[in-house]
Amino acid sequence: MEVAIALMGRKLKDKSLTFILWASMFAVILILFGILGFVIVQGAGALSIEFLTQPPRNSMTEGGILTPIVGTIQLILVSIAFSLPVGICTAIYLAEYAKDDIFTTTLRLAIRSLAAVPSIVYGLFGLSFFCITLKFNPSLLSAGLTLGCIALPLIVGAAETALLAVPQSLRYASYALGASKWQTISKVVVPTAMPSILTGAILSVGRVAGETAPIMFTGAAFFTPGIAKSLFQEVMALPFHVYVLATAGTSIDKTRPLQYGAILVLLILVLGITLVGIIMRARLSRRRYLM
Repeated sequence: MEVAIALMGRKLKDKSLTFILWASMFAVILILFGILGFVIVQGAGALSIEFLTQPPRNSMTEGGILTPIVGTIQLILVSIAFSLPVGICTAIYLAEYAKDDIFTTTLRLAIRSLAAVPSIVYGLFGLSFFCITLKFNPSLLSAGLTLGCIALPLIVGAAETALLAVPQSLRYASYALGASKWQTISKVVVPTAMPSILTGAILSVGRVAGETAPIMFTGAAFFTPGIAKSLFQEVMALPFHVYVLATAGTSIDKTRPLQYGAILVLLILVLGITLVGIIMRARLSRRRYLM
């Protein structure tokens, strides 16, 4: 009798846990699709050829969002151009060269802590260091480098994990063929880990593309007459453009469809970049498997 009761209790706990897990999964999916559905319903009506190909006009109550779209892409490119090589080099040092001592442990802890720093702190740092100390002034370069600092700990963490996951047997096989340590790293270890490194880069793009506070201090403009043609010009960006329309526009209610339209375009842009990264990762993985 006691055994039967114990078995019933275990089955009840198992079913309860299964129900909680399924309910949690459906809750997350419901929230995700609820947000996406709300943005799509509210913003789809604003999408048009003119909206995507024309700059804002008439105090940003009319026209499109071409300038903020291009500015957002420019910021992403500058941030990744800075953070990806620096992040990979840092990860190579930590995974392949650094000794397991207090300095390395402290460095890893500092990098992980940077990933949790509020974006407003990065904005103030970018303003003080890039804009004032280095005299870049509020510009595409200052804003892009600030966003690169935000992406850096994400890329370092993902790249180091990917490098450490490469089997030691591959390194030993390379050494057995007479390759040096750097040849082994550059020709064997990094190419093998590259798909996972790209995952970190994709996550960092999704993070920096939607940031508003850092670029507000370092290079985002309320309005510019055209696309930035120099790294030292200010740029418009979709996150800051939405913020301006929602808080400082001349006719906030009138621009509500434009706000949701810009948000929808930003989501599509981030998803598009993520999709490209996933395809690149799949191709690299397939090529590595064939080799």
